[in-house]
Amino acid sequence: MASSDGGSSAPKEVPGSYGLPLVGAVRDRLDFYYFQGQDKYFESRVERYGSTVVRVNVPPGPFMARDPRVVAVLDAKSFPVLFDMDKVEKKDLFTGTYMPSTSLTGGYRVCSYLDPSEPTHTKVKQLLFSLLLSRKDDVIPTFRSNFSALLATVESELAKAGKAEFNKLNDVTSFDFIGEAYFGVRPSATDLGKGGPTKAAKWLIWQLHPLVTLGLPMVLEEPLLHTFHLPPFLVKGDYKALYKYFSTAAKQALDTAEGLGLSREEACHNLLFATTFNSYGGLKVLFPGLLANVASAGEKLHEKLVDEIRGAVAEAGGKVTLAAVEKMELAKSVVWESLRLDPPVKFQYGHAKKDLQIESHDAVFQVKKGEMLFGYQPCATRDPRVFGATAKEFVPDRFVGEEGSKLLQYVYWSNGRETENPSVDNKQCPGKNFVVLVGRLFLVELFLRYDTFTAEVGTELLGTSVVFTGVTKATSGPGSE
Repeated sequence: MASSDGGSSAPKEVPGSYGLPLVGAVRDRLDFYYFQGQDKYFESRVERYGSTVVRVNVPPGPFMARDPRVVAVLDAKSFPVLFDMDKVEKKDLFTGTYMPSTSLTGGYRVCSYLDPSEPTHTKVKQLLFSLLLSRKDDVIPTFRSNFSALLATVESELAKAGKAEFNKLNDVTSFDFIGEAYFGVRPSATDLGKGGPTKAAKWLIWQLHPLVTLGLPMVLEEPLLHTFHLPPFLVKGDYKALYKYFSTAAKQALDTAEGLGLSREEACHNLLFATTFNSYGGLKVLFPGLLANVASAGEKLHEKLVDEIRGAVAEAGGKVTLAAVEKMELAKSVVWESLRLDPPVKFQYGHAKKDLQIESHDAVFQVKKGEMLFGYQPCATRDPRVFGATAKEFVPDRFVGEEGSKLLQYVYWSNGRETENPSVDNKQCPGKNFVVLVGRLFLVELFLRYDTFTAEVGTELLGTSVVFTGVTKATSGPGSE
């Protein structure tokens, strides 16, 4: 493939610097968390070296990561090398340069940490595909019952206090929805009670703490979160309670797993991880981000979504069906645009399987076998060379129509192109289509119920925080029924 600078020039060395051993990695970690922040950290290095393929250190660095040095691919053209299983290996790289203790996952390396070449990867991914297929007819009714209850609570809180915190309600509702959608059993109706989301959040933090900041003073956070692993025994009880729910609720899926050659125990730990980390962790970020973008876009977008959504539902006899949802082109574009702008998982990694040439918009670079490749996805999915002057803005109808659909190949949130599909041979999210569906269902629920709404938008640990400040109930159409 020719590069845009002529293509005949010899591959270049990747520019950049790791600094002095230990000192450089710690200094860069402080830039990443405190002095620059994630976006600026990578953008400033692209600027400094005049290249979107660059050598940098990534957190957490000492003493959790053996080697923080990576080759970062930070544009839409170079980034997809991370999806090419002929070029990169994905073993034990889900969280990057460090790996949480397997005692947090029952002693097993779960599917996210397996390379597609490992036999268990195929079995677990087949199990997840089977689960999603077997429950496909339950997703819409389960979503509607759970999220209509959430919006009813929003209304009662607005009536009482003039505001309603969406994130807290979403954490509880999404956890129940995922459990009920996948296994037919609402977690809050079992021995877990109302404690599931808190136990899940604690378990998530034990795995992700090297990559987050809680907003505490640096002198506290650095030794507590970014230098050593938090001891797994402190969440053992929480994990055991979650495991008990899955071992009972997921009985049918576990029967399927045995038929695929997995033990019930290994399958249960994998289902727990896929449901709680991948799905629930994703919805904790997706829905507030989507809601924030739609709130900020204002009434004109709300009117268009109301017309499209209520029109499609009316055509389907007043019912929310999969066929009706598929006709909602603007709603789908809004979900894709939200996933493009703020992908729930921002970091992707891969070890070069062989000496490689990586192509950016402007040059071709040489990478050696065994080097760690790293992608900060927002740099790729906000690439102005692809998305133009509005690359960093929320453009609701960006993916509408024939021209819009051509841009979908540059939407990478699922650890693959939006135009491609997950399989046992790749690391693309098995729930890719499920996520885009529930994003649209969220908009359907909102705009069947409301003509418009207002909200305050801020930030929190894993992403965006949203507080409803007002809703205008639907004045026409099928309403929320």
